[in-house]
Amino acid sequence: MFNIKSKVFFKLSLCFVCIILCSAWLHKSEEKPQYKNASLSPEERAADLLSRMTIEEKTAQLIGFWDIDGTKVVTGDSTFKETIFKEIFKNGIGEIGPMNLPIEKDVNWKNAAQKFLMTKTRLGIPAIFHDEGCHGLMKPEATSFPMTIGLASSWDEKLFEEVYDITAREMRSRGGHQALTPILDVGRDPRFGRIEEFYGEDPFLNSRLGAAQVRGLQGGSSGVVDKYHVLATLKHFTAHGSPEGGLNRNSGNISMRDLREIHIYPFQYVIEQSKPAAVMASYNEIDGIPSHSNAWLLQEILREELGFKGLIVSDYEGIRQLHADHKVAEGPKEAALQALKAGIQIELPLPDSYNTIPELIKENKLDISLIDSCVKQILILKFNLGLFENPYVNASNAIAEAKKGESQTLALKAAQKSIVLLKNNENVLPLTINKYKKIAVIGPNADFAYLGGYSGTPFYNVSILDGIKKRAGNNVEVLYAKGCEITQNHKKNSFYNWKHALDIKLSTPEQNKPLIDEAIKVASAADIVVLVVGDNETTCREAWMKGHEGDRSSLDLIGSQNELINSIVATGKPVIIYLMGGRPLAIGNLKDNEGVKAILEGWYMGQETGNAAASILFGDIAPSGKLTVSLPKSAGHIPAYYSRKSMSRAFDYAFSDNEPVYAFGHGLSYVTFQYSSPRLSQPTMSISGSLTLNVDVTNTGNMQAEEVVQLYIRDQVASVTRPVKELKGFKRVTLNPGETKTVSFNIDPSLLSFYDINMLYGVEPGKFTLMTGGNSTDLKSVELMVR
Repeated sequence: MFNIKSKVFFKLSLCFVCIILCSAWLHKSEEKPQYKNASLSPEERAADLLSRMTIEEKTAQLIGFWDIDGTKVVTGDSTFKETIFKEIFKNGIGEIGPMNLPIEKDVNWKNAAQKFLMTKTRLGIPAIFHDEGCHGLMKPEATSFPMTIGLASSWDEKLFEEVYDITAREMRSRGGHQALTPILDVGRDPRFGRIEEFYGEDPFLNSRLGAAQVRGLQGGSSGVVDKYHVLATLKHFTAHGSPEGGLNRNSGNISMRDLREIHIYPFQYVIEQSKPAAVMASYNEIDGIPSHSNAWLLQEILREELGFKGLIVSDYEGIRQLHADHKVAEGPKEAALQALKAGIQIELPLPDSYNTIPELIKENKLDISLIDSCVKQILILKFNLGLFENPYVNASNAIAEAKKGESQTLALKAAQKSIVLLKNNENVLPLTINKYKKIAVIGPNADFAYLGGYSGTPFYNVSILDGIKKRAGNNVEVLYAKGCEITQNHKKNSFYNWKHALDIKLSTPEQNKPLIDEAIKVASAADIVVLVVGDNETTCREAWMKGHEGDRSSLDLIGSQNELINSIVATGKPVIIYLMGGRPLAIGNLKDNEGVKAILEGWYMGQETGNAAASILFGDIAPSGKLTVSLPKSAGHIPAYYSRKSMSRAFDYAFSDNEPVYAFGHGLSYVTFQYSSPRLSQPTMSISGSLTLNVDVTNTGNMQAEEVVQLYIRDQVASVTRPVKELKGFKRVTLNPGETKTVSFNIDPSLLSFYDINMLYGVEPGKFTLMTGGNSTDLKSVELMVR
């Protein structure tokens, strides 16, 4: 009896122990679910996590949060407001937008937000922080490089990789993971305020610089992003750069052939060559269909034809505009439905429409499988970025990254390579200290280096005035006068201060008259004048609301600037014009003015503006920048881009020709470059073959200089009209005095192909003219027969 009872007791005890062990094992397993197992693949982890999510948690991953100045979530000392986040982030969040905070506060708030998401939400899913990186991280205490249209004037792919590598490292060190850049829009209307953000007017140049920018941001062309780099976002897909009237967000009435060859081409090339992580849809419509609801554009073209496999994100409020502005949806729910079916996977910056996803699912208007596919892709990105294991960043590391000497050196180098010398009569430049004992620096932009839109606030900012003073030293007396004001009540570098910008007004002639009178006195006392004019961040900028306009109907210098120039020229002193701004201006009057001896197109050159300008002015280095946009005679001469059709300029306007003041690719040096005629390795080529074009370039001057050698191609007879020339290659070379280098270009079908009369892409047999030179107008040619 005792033995039987003992056996029963033993078996019951064993079962009890097994139950306890199994329960403990199950509890332990539940403590660390598969999605938290770093040894599994991102796809496996995402699938596991997705299976555990409620529809509300899935929806949260498809929306963003943005608090532009941090007033909702951060106190004055950057203490995290957890009570607000309990309301906003209770189900998690997909992405969080940028805030205008210095490094320590920026890092502290991001760490606090990630800690809340990781420890106080049910599933502990971290957020992706995205930032702007148009020409450096758009934050306080970050390196500021030349504005994009300026940096593009370097025509330097290697430089682009270096600049955006620094941008990525600064962004990632502060907890950012995704850059809302590069901008591949082809800018052909200088009235458009956002043209300063573009590379320029040519799709080929845009494609090569864009691919280089992605390589810099992502750390290579494999598509893999390491812990020092960030996700790149191509924008704006597509035709955003050619709005009607140059008005932001306006429709783009573009033929299918131009849409593909001009506007889609840069995206196609960059996707193939550099594998960007994300693409952003554009605000505009194409043939009556807004891009945010255009399934043909985002699914058939972007996904299927271009083979893009990354994340498709909305532009800020782009989905809301479907019902609020475009009027193709009755309200937020229908806008969400259209955008999701078109392919937009996340709504930025704040939920307007995608927060209705649970209702749409409940009403059987939306298939849960579509939501799951979007959420899974976002989760995979977060796993690939390592956010579940390493969600936090260190402020000390971020400060060290921002203060690296290499970044400052690169900012100077980038500005030096990007300044364009447009005019240099009588070789007035470079300045000789022994010749000029008194230099007057005059102008509304002389004493501060404006940075342009999408700019942060760097640790320092060198004005033209300070740069010239530093370079001239004690040997030259530098005089200064404001000359005139462009606008009233403008806060410098006030991109984030958008409410203040609503108050901006132009300065009046009455306000400027005493400033001009003072400038005349200063110029009269000097031997030569450097006159710094142009735009500031309010006269050329992105228009995003009433009172925050940035597009213009005129390309003339704003306000009293032309009066100032004429008054200074009238003193008889030689005048050097330095243009600072983001828009191509109509400066035919300056080109023709004999008193204006030299013109420099400086765009916005970043934190090293003054030092870079001074090094060019005094001849420490030779200027080497080249225009990436043609400068028209007036707004009435738009379009002025170089790759026109034969008939487009068959006739001139009455009382005016139809040529630009300075054409695409133009840029002088302090030396001259002699070009040989281009030579082909063979005179004929099959439509699937390739050959080499060689051209010899000689520096005939007496100092080292860099030249951008450009290749243009024209199809002489085709089934559809073709441009008179198209850029198909460029190389930057450094030449010592008297040195000759042979520059080679590979000619293959990709350079000769186009969409024919049947909209088939390929090469048509026939005669092609291949042209080389230092700009788009002074070219030497050779004929190629393609069979």
